[in-house]
Amino acid sequence: MAETTILTWAAERILRKLLGNASLTLLYKSGANKHGLEGMVQRCSLQGSTVTVLDIPNYIFGFFMLQNFPKSTENSQSSYTSSWFLSKKSNVTEEKTLFLNIILKIINNCLQFYISDKLIACIDTNKSRMYLYDSLKEKFAPISETLYYKELEIFRVEGIKKDPQYIRKLSTVTYHKEKLLAELRAYKTYTDSVSEIHILLLGPVGSGKSSFFNSVKSVFQGHTTRQAIVGSSYNSITEQYRIYSVKDGKSGKYLPFMVCDTMGLDERDGEGLCTDDIPHILKGCVPDRYQFNPREPIACKHLSPVTSSSLNRIHCVAYVLDINSVDKLSTQMISKLKQIHKEVLNCGVAHVALLTKVNNCDEVLESNFLNMTSYTTSQNQVMTVNKMLNIPVRNILMIGNSASKKELDPIKDVLILTALRQMLRNADDFLEDLPLEETASK
Repeated sequence: MAETTILTWAAERILRKLLGNASLTLLYKSGANKHGLEGMVQRCSLQGSTVTVLDIPNYIFGFFMLQNFPKSTENSQSSYTSSWFLSKKSNVTEEKTLFLNIILKIINNCLQFYISDKLIACIDTNKSRMYLYDSLKEKFAPISETLYYKELEIFRVEGIKKDPQYIRKLSTVTYHKEKLLAELRAYKTYTDSVSEIHILLLGPVGSGKSSFFNSVKSVFQGHTTRQAIVGSSYNSITEQYRIYSVKDGKSGKYLPFMVCDTMGLDERDGEGLCTDDIPHILKGCVPDRYQFNPREPIACKHLSPVTSSSLNRIHCVAYVLDINSVDKLSTQMISKLKQIHKEVLNCGVAHVALLTKVNNCDEVLESNFLNMTSYTTSQNQVMTVNKMLNIPVRNILMIGNSASKKELDPIKDVLILTALRQMLRNADDFLEDLPLEETASK
């Protein structure tokens, strides 16, 4: 940006996230413009989507316009979906968002906003003040209905979907992400005898097992991380058995679940994870960083002693499958998956299917953000997995891994957290069903 913006780096980052990781280019700055509203319209019209930001004492306040800014100041009006956001300067992570279908009219040096014929807000550019009315005044209470701003800036927003429904979903996704994070941070296992839930990731080479762990860790860290090595090799990148813990933030506490990553399954004989190793893994006998040998099952000398069957064992298995390859799995791979699933069922372990690399993640979440839905383009894959492993549709989860991107995607984050929550719930069901002697307090 050529001119200095009122947005701090942190505030700009949050605003970009609220807009789906869009990029921002400063178009207009009231303090540097001598031509008032006419200059604003001249510089901002026909620029596509824009976001207007006001510097108000103690707060950053603004709104987003999906469509073009009006072309003139004479009885000008434009219909669009508007996103209002509010952020405390002292803590820019606390923001409120509100999406409304409104009309903007530019009259007498004022930007006037209406819902139908009802005026809800007005920005007086001559007096550098904004008035809030009715629903907006209630939404942002206890802020005064008259707000004086020091600076007004308008940014062009690039890299955002021109879809009002998507924009509306973005307005609430941050709230639901924080709600899920709070729920998972407060999670406690069903029984005190098990301090940590062990989630085992199983699936073909390249299906996204390691990427899922990286995505989970990234959400709790607040930025992308790549602790687990990922790749697109024909052979499995992961050759060791890894038991990963997840910390809540850089200096936070460890969360009560662990993700166990394995070597990928291979349709070829003598390649990939040896299916004879599965029972040992399920029982919790395989130590962290054990080096797999596709041609030789685990020997007794490599096994760890089991001190408590419910403490060390796997509590939930996630079959990780690339949604784009489910219909192309070979007969040999399907046979391996069924063989493994039979062993999982014999051990009574909870299980889910995790379909990765979903393209349209915003279509997967239901409007209330509480559940996933098998949207039209994924119905065939969901039913294929349902029939192949007899896993209930409610336990076939969908995600788009975000750890390969430079910035976190809030909608993908919600999918990842929703999937993790379902795994933990299934693990609790498994623990509840164990004999009392296995779940007795240590």
